[in-house]
Amino acid sequence: MKILIVIDMQNDFIDGSLGTKEARAIVGNVMKKIDEYKTASSQIIYTRDTHYNDYLDTPEGKKLPVIHCIKDTHGWEIADGLYVDGSKIIDKPSFGSLDWQLNSFDEIEIVGLCTDICVVSNALILKAMYPEAEITVDSNCCAGVTPETHNMAIETMKMCQINII
Repeated sequence: MKILIVIDMQNDFIDGSLGTKEARAIVGNVMKKIDEYKTASSQIIYTRDTHYNDYLDTPEGKKLPVIHCIKDTHGWEIADGLYVDGSKIIDKPSFGSLDWQLNSFDEIEIVGLCTDICVVSNALILKAMYPEAEITVDSNCCAGVTPETHNMAIETMKMCQINII
């Protein structure tokens, strides 16, 4: 069984405070990928970058002083048309989640934002937690902070034996 993990496809990363043209460009690809998994009745899990009103006082906020993904705001929500009702959502306060409790799977496919921060973090965590699993990242369904750092993250994941398509 394959699981699709959709990382941080939230409004603030697409067209909000940290949005980029590259992020906007992958939305259609991500939507198609989600539809494939939905049609196959495969499990889809979403993550949401989740911060609070004190974000600027946190270690991350001091290094990235851009307010984003504040819980219960429009920017925090998964972009319209991407969420499949009933799917699990993991709210994570940092780049990677340690809350992965996956059952009955052979393969994990990962898509989302940002390749060079949260996608690579979660891919490496999952690789460490499930070393026997086939983990794949679809690079056409990911975007980084910049195209250059997207490509660097892709190369890092390849070196860590994560499949890249």
